[in-house]
Amino acid sequence: MLRKTAVTTVSNGSYLQGESNGRLPSMDSEQPTQEGKVVLKKKVTLLRGISIIIGTIIGAGIFISPKGILKNTGSVGMSLILWTACGVLSLFGALCYAELGTCIKKSGGHYTYILEAFGPLPAFVRVWVELLIIRPAATAVISLAFGRYILEPFFMQCEIPELAIKLITAVGITLVMVLNSTSVSWSARIQIFLTFCKLVAILIIIVPGVIQLIKGETQHFKNAFAGNDANVMGLPLAFYSGMYAYSGWFYLNFVTEEVENPEKNIPLAICISMIIVTVGYVLTNVAYFTTISAGELLLSKAVAVTFAERLMGDFSLAVPVFVALSCFGSMNGGIFAVSRMFFVASREGHLPEILSMIHVRKHTPLPAVIVLHPLTMIMLFNGDLYSLLNFLSFARWLFIGLAVAGLIYLRYKRPDMPRPFKVPLFIPALFSFTCLFMVALSLYSDPVNTGIGFAITLTGVPAYYLFIVWDKKPKWFRKLL
Repeated sequence: MLRKTAVTTVSNGSYLQGESNGRLPSMDSEQPTQEGKVVLKKKVTLLRGISIIIGTIIGAGIFISPKGILKNTGSVGMSLILWTACGVLSLFGALCYAELGTCIKKSGGHYTYILEAFGPLPAFVRVWVELLIIRPAATAVISLAFGRYILEPFFMQCEIPELAIKLITAVGITLVMVLNSTSVSWSARIQIFLTFCKLVAILIIIVPGVIQLIKGETQHFKNAFAGNDANVMGLPLAFYSGMYAYSGWFYLNFVTEEVENPEKNIPLAICISMIIVTVGYVLTNVAYFTTISAGELLLSKAVAVTFAERLMGDFSLAVPVFVALSCFGSMNGGIFAVSRMFFVASREGHLPEILSMIHVRKHTPLPAVIVLHPLTMIMLFNGDLYSLLNFLSFARWLFIGLAVAGLIYLRYKRPDMPRPFKVPLFIPALFSFTCLFMVALSLYSDPVNTGIGFAITLTGVPAYYLFIVWDKKPKWFRKLL
């Protein structure tokens, strides 16, 4: 059922530095490929690329709790400014990844770019933390939102049992894993449909909000910057809330080898997606404040539901369904993309060899997909998920900032590298500085949680020397690996 990909796994941790290092040709190579070679097919078109980005970015956050930014900025005006700033900053990061994706035509996203620029140790630490903690916890969190909101219409008069939420969540996670293991095409088609549902849900909020503005409902925008009791120490938390809501712009780079005409489609998909999402997010928040005051928003458990109940009457029952579909789309897009990171890391010798195998008939990286299933289930039923995500928010942005700093480094280290798409140097400089500055500020403003996340991340260093560098492993240890 499974066949090893045509790229040889290297057990000593060697990595790509612009040449094959003894490997067989990658998918973008001009070298001849082997007859009968099993590879991941180029099935990601421009429309599918846009659906992957938008469908993964727009999750539960914009519908349920945009109050994280309001709480940490202290005023309506500052919260709208931060939503806009995070959108622009995310666009800058996405443009940097567009350049990286068109000059390094390999899947894997952050992992591949850090590997190419800075070598195997930081790249291994990145994929180590992603596999063990970040992705299982993030998948469990978004899937719990899916479970809660898919059950909401059935429990209108009472509290939803936690066990019921977790059971339906487990079914949803399993369904996503099966879908991504079975067919790339069907996964992409469903993602397009779910992206359409997300945009409809956004419009369901924006259109009534615009009507409210036309009617003159602007009382919540008066003195928009009044009552700002937030301080500089709250900015990292507001930044994390905003960037978490926008996170997903980098996922198309995880599947570069499967994108048709990547030199053209990656930059186009990224730019179109980020403009749509940024405009949609800002207008959605403006719509909320036409009906809900800042104090009411902070007290609401689900802002979109509160908004819909006030303006739409019985139609508000449709909002939880749209939120559930939105969460399912984020789950599907995240699993589709991140499994390719594990696939590439295995191909480079940084994860067990089985994760770089491809299903012979379905042409999916089946082991790299299903490896997340048991870890996610453990997190779902046992983990303190939100604490884990708080611990590791800084790790995500540390490595994204590092990957974009690698773009600047590669400009000087390898100036002759073909760059079909090139951004002005101030964009990666500003983006990487902002990410690294916020990470450093979070170490000062929240030393306990950030310190725990830092310690978890550092466990990747001894793991690298134990699993990758140490050559004289006992036979039983080699067999186990």
